[in-house]
Amino acid sequence: MDEAYRAWRLLVRGHGEPAPGPTPRMYVMPDPRTWSLIPSWEWHRAGVDNKRASTILRAVKVARRMEEAATMEPLQAQARLELIPGIGPWTSAETVQRSNGAPDAVTVGDLHLPGIVGHALADNRDADDETMLSLLTPYKGQRHRATRLILLSGHTPPRRAPRMRKTDIALL
Repeated sequence: MDEAYRAWRLLVRGHGEPAPGPTPRMYVMPDPRTWSLIPSWEWHRAGVDNKRASTILRAVKVARRMEEAATMEPLQAQARLELIPGIGPWTSAETVQRSNGAPDAVTVGDLHLPGIVGHALADNRDADDETMLSLLTPYKGQRHRATRLILLSGHTPPRRAPRMRKTDIALL
């Protein structure tokens, strides 16, 4: 997740415009045309692999249709987003949580989230997506908010091994 935030920051600061008003270090996201003109080495330098960059470029080609998703019901918006190859349930849920304020959009397909939710609600650090969704049933309608509160609580399972070493693809 840290790498994604870093890549976003580098690309938006490098290709966006400074935000209006007294907001130092804040930038406005580039428009779709600007995204489409970012050269491949800039994506690489920001740590975005070709698969992810290609997905973004496919999305900016239909940006107007993607913008319409912000006015749709969350499930319809997710379905619209997932029409783009490379955008799956994880990305669509994360997007509608923010763009549509969807309180029930659960992020499935995440490597760590099921284990964190399983540990917090049932002392089951090995929970999978299905188990996580079952544990979140009492929170139907607010499942995203429930997972956010669990994450913010810091009640996570103890580590089994050291963190995986970060690989900066820009150095490859």
